[in-house]
Amino acid sequence: MNPLQTELQRLYSAPEGVVRALVLELARPADWGLLSPVWRGLQTDLALPAPAVMVSGVDGYQLWLSLAEPVPLAEAAGFLEALRRHYLAEVAPQRIRLTPSLAAPASQPALPVPSQQLATGYWSAFVAPDLAPIFADEPWLDQPPSPEAQASVLAGLQSIKAAAFSAALARLRPVAPTKRPSEPPSDVTSCAPVATRERLSPKAFLLAVVQDPAVALDLRIEAAKALLPHVEG
Repeated sequence: MNPLQTELQRLYSAPEGVVRALVLELARPADWGLLSPVWRGLQTDLALPAPAVMVSGVDGYQLWLSLAEPVPLAEAAGFLEALRRHYLAEVAPQRIRLTPSLAAPASQPALPVPSQQLATGYWSAFVAPDLAPIFADEPWLDQPPSPEAQASVLAGLQSIKAAAFSAALARLRPVAPTKRPSEPPSDVTSCAPVATRERLSPKAFLLAVVQDPAVALDLRIEAAKALLPHVEG
């Protein structure tokens, strides 16, 4: 086993039916300016290790995320879809390929990589993130990359631990808005804190209701009307 195979095994190998490699590709055309915020956001927003960056050998960039523990394909697909919606919602869907995806949850990233692409004859390859922009016009290598050089690109990467993966998925999922009660309380006093109802004078109580944003607006208006005789003159 050469150094590259060792790194691929460490980061991405998983039994059949589950997955440790999650791949997000942005292509047609390759655009690191659009994909780099995802690469940064995984680290700064979601507190995850940096993913590997690959040029596809055809017309795109890929981010390769590594999980410390394998997950079902559907769960991995759901994470990638949530990632796409969060960072790339404005990008045309046909420019993005997720592996695995919700449309094809049984799909798994093809290993081994890098590889020569039949469509172009060029090679895919892992690249250092700071070199990614120079491949914008030609996201490929003309010659097969050396296993040693590819292994060195992957050597510093870490896998996403299970707890961090779950936390990131929870952050990416939209939070459902809290529903207000269908019928507001009919009694103004029921909206105010118990301590307020028991200890304040009528004027102070009404003022507290008017100033309380948790009280329904129509009740605050009624309290304001009731307060007017106490402040006029």
